[in-house]
Amino acid sequence: MVELTSLDLTVIGGYFVVVLAIGFWVGRGERDAFDYFLATRSLPWALVGLSFYASNMSGASFVGLMGAAYEHGMVVFNYEWTATLVLVFFAVFMLPVFLRARLFTLPEYLEARFDWRSRWAYAGLTILTLIFIDIAGALYAGGVVISTMFPRFGLWQASAALAILAGSYTLFGGLRSVVATDALQAVLMIAGAGLIFVLGLQEVGGWQALMGALDDSKTRLILPPDNDFLPWPGIAGVLLLGFYYWTLNQYFAQRALAARSLDEARKGALFGGLLKLPNLFFMILPGMMAIVLLPDLNNADKVFPSLAAKLLPTGLRGLMLAALIAAIMSSLDSALNAAASLLTMDFIRPMRPQTSGRTLLAVGRIFTAILIVMATLYAPVIERFGSLFQYFQATLSYIVPTIVAVYLGGLFWHRFTPASAIWTIVTGLTLGISLFLLQEVTGIWSAVGLPPVHFSYMAVIIFLFAVFVLALVSTLGAPRPKEELAGLTFSWGDMRPERQPARLRWVSDYRVLAAALLVLMTSVIVALW
Repeated sequence: MVELTSLDLTVIGGYFVVVLAIGFWVGRGERDAFDYFLATRSLPWALVGLSFYASNMSGASFVGLMGAAYEHGMVVFNYEWTATLVLVFFAVFMLPVFLRARLFTLPEYLEARFDWRSRWAYAGLTILTLIFIDIAGALYAGGVVISTMFPRFGLWQASAALAILAGSYTLFGGLRSVVATDALQAVLMIAGAGLIFVLGLQEVGGWQALMGALDDSKTRLILPPDNDFLPWPGIAGVLLLGFYYWTLNQYFAQRALAARSLDEARKGALFGGLLKLPNLFFMILPGMMAIVLLPDLNNADKVFPSLAAKLLPTGLRGLMLAALIAAIMSSLDSALNAAASLLTMDFIRPMRPQTSGRTLLAVGRIFTAILIVMATLYAPVIERFGSLFQYFQATLSYIVPTIVAVYLGGLFWHRFTPASAIWTIVTGLTLGISLFLLQEVTGIWSAVGLPPVHFSYMAVIIFLFAVFVLALVSTLGAPRPKEELAGLTFSWGDMRPERQPARLRWVSDYRVLAAALLVLMTSVIVALW
């Protein structure tokens, strides 16, 4: 149990007051859906990147990722550097198309590129994943932390309290409030996790002592092909999950869509990718230190609050636990706003195009409130899946590869037809959900004698199946004329940067920044190999 003093509780309470005040102040005066969902497309690159980072560092990071490092070691860092690679790809190849299309939501692209059927199918799927994976996962993570800090609260009560806090300013202020509070929370999270790393390393006796105290399997980045957690060929599957999570998920891409220009969006995505690399020190290594410092912990998802209780003095302990709650709230507010965006802009506006911006704003707020209730009721169910990290990977691996295939196909090859897109979505999701039920839920897969297939391998198999269906169905019909697809597919001209002052051109050229980030990422991988 985490013991909190009056000073700790005062720090935590003060944090909530500050966050709520900022959220309500920044979001005051939202006039319509354009304000509420895209912040009038006015976000600078720094806020875009910080919000990317803060929204991710929640259940899947502070709680789930650190817990996974406690159980499995250095190999978990593969989820971080692959995110950097995906965000570089997003900045270079995907953002120019998405911003040129002036999207409110990512499913809009599917209607422009293919037809309305694909748009509605993906919008509906995304809303379900946001409710039952992103929002419910963040509430569960918060519930675990709060119930650890305050044992008198059960998991459900703690999740409900968190939903009310984060939902209040999200409901009021929209994306502008979300991004502003995310920036504050990102700074606090980085400072808190950095302090845990420094104090934890001192406690275990330094780097050499830590590595010497751990089993060899816990210190390796690359593991054999038969490893149960992440075999090295499965990194391809992790990349597929990353493409969905970082580039095709309204939850994250909404920040880039709200940037004030393509250049700002690109730099924001690259900044978000840069911030993922230090998670080696903020997330992975503290989880590995906990193997030495907390060898008898019965729930890996409690690593961070337990480390804070063990390593930090009074006052700082409260601040670090506030940082953890900040991470969870960042994810929660982002997912709530994204889900409300999809419901409003992909269903209500197309069905009732005459609806005013003010009415859409009111509808979005109503949807946000409904989503809060639904996810709060579902969140405690996640406890049945074991660890939070396992829940995220097991669910997404069977669902998202199909969507990745359709988007990448539509972006890079004009010959894919509208019929191929909807048939791929239907058949790919049918296959994925069937495999998920057979192997992960019912156990029928093993009961009939089939060997277990790692989720990362399943992701690759489903992706290849989706590409096959996409290509096959496209051969049965004529593609849309190229002139109809103008601007909806990538062209090499999209790689040209926006005009910059001559003396600053090379340092502000996104291509230079992307190349430097790839070099840094590769250096880190080589150092850990």
